[in-house]
Amino acid sequence: MSVFRPAALALALAATLPIGGYAPSARAAAAAAAAAASVDIPYETFTLPNGLRVIVHTDRKAPIVAVNIWYHVGSKDEPAGRTGFAHLFEHLMFNGSENAPGEFFTPFKAIGATNQNGTTNSDRTNYFENVPTTALDTALWMESDRMGHLLGAIDQKTLDEQRGVVQNEKRQGENQPYGQVWDVLGKTMYPASHPYHHSTIGSMNDLNAASLEDVKTWFRTWYGPNNAVLVLAGDIDLATAKEKVAKYFGDIPAGPTMAQPKVDVAAHTADTRSEMTDNVPQSRIYRVWNVAEYGRPDLDRLQVLARILGGGKASRLDRRLVHQDKLVDNISAGAYGSQLSSTFMITAAVKQGVDVAKVEAAIDEELKRLLKDGPSADEVARARTTLEAGWIRGIERIGGFGGKADALAECAVYTGNPGCFRDSLKTLATVTPANLRATGNAWLGAGKGSHTLVVNPGKRVALAEDPTVTPAPFKTPKPDPKYTTLPSTVDRKAGVPMPASFPDLKFPRQQHATLRNGTQVILAERHDVPVVQMSYEFRGGAAASAPGVASFAAGLLDEGAGDLDALAFADRAEALGAQLGASAGQDGSSAYLSALKQNLAPSLALYADMLRKPRFAQADIDRVRGQWIAGIKQEKASPNGIVQRVLPGLVYGAGHPYAAPRSGTEAGIAALTRADIQRWHDTALRPQDATLVVVGDTTLPEILPLLEQAFGDWTAAPGAPAAPAIPQVQPQAKPRVFLVDQPGAVQANIFAAKLLPSSTDPRTVEYDMANMVLGGDFTARLNMNLREDKHWSYGARSGAGGAVGQRLWTASAPVQIDKTGEAAAEMQREIAEYAGGQRPASAEEVEGMEKVLTLTLPGAYETAASVMNTIASNALYGRPDDYVFQRKAQIQAMTPAQVNAAAKAFDPSGLTWVVVGDLSKTEAPLRALNLGEVTVIDADGKPVAKQ
Repeated sequence: MSVFRPAALALALAATLPIGGYAPSARAAAAAAAAAASVDIPYETFTLPNGLRVIVHTDRKAPIVAVNIWYHVGSKDEPAGRTGFAHLFEHLMFNGSENAPGEFFTPFKAIGATNQNGTTNSDRTNYFENVPTTALDTALWMESDRMGHLLGAIDQKTLDEQRGVVQNEKRQGENQPYGQVWDVLGKTMYPASHPYHHSTIGSMNDLNAASLEDVKTWFRTWYGPNNAVLVLAGDIDLATAKEKVAKYFGDIPAGPTMAQPKVDVAAHTADTRSEMTDNVPQSRIYRVWNVAEYGRPDLDRLQVLARILGGGKASRLDRRLVHQDKLVDNISAGAYGSQLSSTFMITAAVKQGVDVAKVEAAIDEELKRLLKDGPSADEVARARTTLEAGWIRGIERIGGFGGKADALAECAVYTGNPGCFRDSLKTLATVTPANLRATGNAWLGAGKGSHTLVVNPGKRVALAEDPTVTPAPFKTPKPDPKYTTLPSTVDRKAGVPMPASFPDLKFPRQQHATLRNGTQVILAERHDVPVVQMSYEFRGGAAASAPGVASFAAGLLDEGAGDLDALAFADRAEALGAQLGASAGQDGSSAYLSALKQNLAPSLALYADMLRKPRFAQADIDRVRGQWIAGIKQEKASPNGIVQRVLPGLVYGAGHPYAAPRSGTEAGIAALTRADIQRWHDTALRPQDATLVVVGDTTLPEILPLLEQAFGDWTAAPGAPAAPAIPQVQPQAKPRVFLVDQPGAVQANIFAAKLLPSSTDPRTVEYDMANMVLGGDFTARLNMNLREDKHWSYGARSGAGGAVGQRLWTASAPVQIDKTGEAAAEMQREIAEYAGGQRPASAEEVEGMEKVLTLTLPGAYETAASVMNTIASNALYGRPDDYVFQRKAQIQAMTPAQVNAAAKAFDPSGLTWVVVGDLSKTEAPLRALNLGEVTVIDADGKPVAKQ
């Protein structure tokens, strides 16, 4: 799916864009453009004497502030022999600073930070967190301490620990289906001398060779305030920002002023092609061009062109290869911006049995036709409306991945203008068939070479690591003398300042009504962006139907409805800037709409047709069936996909309503008839038993007449089918171990599972709190052991989903393959000692997790979607409107004794273990542990006979 990101890289990634489109009127297109332009990000800026650029955006909708700091250093800046340094340093900067030793996350857990993380790409490294307004000093103290006082906290032990974590992150990526592609494409698309030739995560050899002094030199070179941008967005104003930023950052000396590499698109002049094999179920084609760099209007236009070519269900490539010729299961096109050169890419999953060459030829034909004739005015208008709607949705969030703070920082770092997104919106508003055609030919036309990489099913061959290179001698440049510092006013030896109070939890007031068809309506008003979201919550879920039926049928609802076939339906949604879809959960099904305020009535009409009049055309059933079965095969090629398919059946037992994989089986989906699908629709989607949750820019007097018009006379046949009985599963008498072979895997994915009581159980919150101590947070025991202490894993966790019946609880960790036995033993020990009381939760642990679960609440409901999902969950489990407040009070009142009593539910004597990995390396060490009876199974959960 193509995604428009204003100024080529920012916000719309945060919103899932709708698909398809129909020709809107000029008035509709103009209205969408006006709405997009009016949803701005106003900001103010200042610069400290040490060169730190600061951007401030005020948004008072929630008592939180997004703190987002970007350092202008990425893998592009790494010399030969030092690949992976920028990403390695991202990890090192989470390991404490001179005045705050220990985990960087620890103080933030105590103040209720949300959306906290760090990322590295080819061009920059960023760190971000949302904190309660009263905790802004804490965040600024911590960020400034690692900017100005880090090196003394980095020792050999810390370097070795994070080096191991990064290497396991690299293994985890390569262990996924098609996971080797990105390393290959980087080396293919850029010459060895280009900064983008090597991957951001780097080579194992270079990571192993990194010395403590190398790492410290890297920090001195790049992490000064004059190479950074700090954005503060949310419940803050310019005066407060100036005072606090100067206080905490003003005394940090500037570093060298480092020149950025010159822009080098490295466009190819001839088409090239290569192939590789992987343990995958179907061939996948990647066709890639190097195109205009970030900030160029050409890149914005290429994003629009990608949307028209392959950005959704009604795009040209989808129409031709998915609907007409039926050559692929899915296909997409997108343009993705970077500082020195960007990427235009077409990706296609080839149907099994189809000649790859035929697919490549069809892609080439469609691209050449688009470049020769240009898009139609209708296509341009639809794409523009969709992308502008994505912009509007994206800036609802102040922080985190892709929020407003990200957009401002990105623009400032790459262009020097924090408001560069406005230029992109202007470019979007002025695209025409002619200028899109011209831009397409300039970058994708004759003489503009691409590379096609085809991944075919076969044996995965490990990629050769780059040979070790001795780096050229490097002397750190002197700090730039034009920058000065402010006097220090902070006693850092006094420790990190912690807030004395926290904002109260606020949750929107819920208004209730009942449609004349019996549907219960719950409205929560949110007026920060002109969008209205709703979710129709039905009682018929996957547990109430044959395996895969509910999910498959729900997925067909938006494949044509009323007078519109599948493509025309997609056209209409795109033209309105609407998002529609449906899915089936375990205990219920839901249908979703996100509509622009100005297009609410026609979007709601389309939504009603989707629910009331789905076409279920046989041709669409057959097409989606093929895609669905291909998706099942992809699940069975992925370690996590395999576990998701087999684990429920092993724990709940065959025949249990929760046992089958939600996507079904190949045979079951192949046998589905239109009558089966229509029967599901008629029995599962019963409006008289349903709840319609509405959140967004509307009021009850405004929305009720529209809902009555759309749904008031919709009723299902009388005589509701009996709710499926969810039988109680007795605890296992003894543990069991199931092994799945994944030849050539460089990691083992370890899962341990058992059942907890239903989400409706009065002690649910106690079980959730007990889980937090063990594996529900980054600072929980499993992760601190396997990642931070042993560095055998990129991350270990535990948790249980929600369910009307018993909940499936799992503890999991992907670990390097040579540590499979030791890692499983550590997981067993952690679980056993906790559940058995040998190492009970301490008062400090309980207090810490209480803060994680309660102080994060003011920031947890920043978006309409988060509010809507919470209300829908309350409806499913019969909870009152004020449940979020009741749950908070219950957590705050919880004692260590209650937590430790609940922890007994994790008793390992009844665990079911599932381990996916290369059996030649995992079976012997796991058998030696004597965790339980060992059975080798396949990706369908069936026992494999001994060879």
